[in-house]
Amino acid sequence: MKNSSFFSHLFSVLALPGIVAGVIPYVLWKKESPHEFSLLIFLLGGLFLIIGAILFGWTLYLFFIRGKGTLAPWDPPKHLVVTGPYRHVRNPMISGVLSLLIGQALVLPSLNIAAWAAIFFVVNTFYFRFSEEPGLEKRFGEEYRIYKQHVRRWIPRVKSFKF
Repeated sequence: MKNSSFFSHLFSVLALPGIVAGVIPYVLWKKESPHEFSLLIFLLGGLFLIIGAILFGWTLYLFFIRGKGTLAPWDPPKHLVVTGPYRHVRNPMISGVLSLLIGQALVLPSLNIAAWAAIFFVVNTFYFRFSEEPGLEKRFGEEYRIYKQHVRRWIPRVKSFKF
């Protein structure tokens, strides 16, 4: 896809996080016996869901507006995005999806979805370390290397990085 459009974004969201944070959790939850409900855990889960949705939506918007691409590997951003939450952490989109999964695990409540969230985090840690980050270094060169030196992969910086 040459020019990223609303429809390419919609397709990438449905194809990737839609499956990871929608279809898979639903299937895992349906296979699980009901667990005890706790209002406090439910409310905490709701907070995770809200934070995850905001973070995911914000990063998706930045990929479209600033990066001129999508979250999909077949139409990646053409420009390195280092604004918004990317000033604090290198992978806020994945953090948003992980927050959605944790929120689902708490709201439903579901040990299967909690296990899926852990697996998702571990897989992405290896993927980013050995595939995504080397690819970003090739695409964006010194700009990405400087960014990577100043912004951590998962743990947000309190003070934001300014390019």
